[in-house]
Amino acid sequence: MSAASSPSTLAASPAEIGCRLASSRAELDIHFELRRAVFVSEQGLFADDDRDEHDSDPRTRHAVGYVDGVASGAVRLYEIDPDARLWKGDRLAVLPEHRANHLGAQLVRFAVSTAGWVGGSRMIAHVQVPNVRFFEHLGWRVEEEPAPFHGVMHQLMSIGLSRAG
Repeated sequence: MSAASSPSTLAASPAEIGCRLASSRAELDIHFELRRAVFVSEQGLFADDDRDEHDSDPRTRHAVGYVDGVASGAVRLYEIDPDARLWKGDRLAVLPEHRANHLGAQLVRFAVSTAGWVGGSRMIAHVQVPNVRFFEHLGWRVEEEPAPFHGVMHQLMSIGLSRAG
């Protein structure tokens, strides 16, 4: 076996994955474009755009996930009940070509960690039913019964938060 075909040279190197909050208008635009690609173009859940009143609220946090330095996923999070320190994570979007890279898991963990770091005690999310096991694997619990959202069944799920993330 030559060096060119040895097992060490045939193995793909793992992708470098990172997440951060959008900190500029350009990053926020990238966040919205990633969501549009998944929820409008791919899934057809929204006609033109998935933005709503939470996106214009300056307290909403918009995260972008990167694979090898390329923006490839997004998630947003916001507090829905300050007295209960309850947060919501939603609009988790990962481009199809990066779903096997574990970027979705990193974005979910980043959202949970961020909400915990700022003092949240619990986070909820409405998860598309086929993704329930994925969220359970990340420590989330099923709440209530599934219900339709934009014609797709979603499951309410929750997770406890801590300052340590």
